[in-house]
Amino acid sequence: MIKLTNKEEEVMRILWQLEKAFVKEILPKIKDQKLHYNTVSTIVRHLEDKGFVSHKAYGNTHQYYPVISKEEYRKHIMSLTSKRFFDNSYKSMVSFFAQEEKISAKELREILEIIEKEKKQ
Repeated sequence: MIKLTNKEEEVMRILWQLEKAFVKEILPKIKDQKLHYNTVSTIVRHLEDKGFVSHKAYGNTHQYYPVISKEEYRKHIMSLTSKRFFDNSYKSMVSFFAQEEKISAKELREILEIIEKEKKQ
């Protein structure tokens, strides 16, 4: 699995939300309203070429749906980020967020509770 471009990720987020959609249903949800229908169609076809999306044909139109789940992609990106920037250490990654004040002590305690709860199951 590869990392997607920002626009590809945006289209994937829309498809994960909608579960299935025609390009005309994706287009109004794109933040950059200047994108043309053909551009969005090309992005979706690239996603299909990359194995993230598939389609069901209805004559000349295609309804697209995600093949890769949001959770699968999230795991891949978090693993990639951990390897690239934190020497494959999730501890270093969490520490970074704490130092940058992106996560509070309360949130860290909540995470610890989740970890402990998972260990007991």
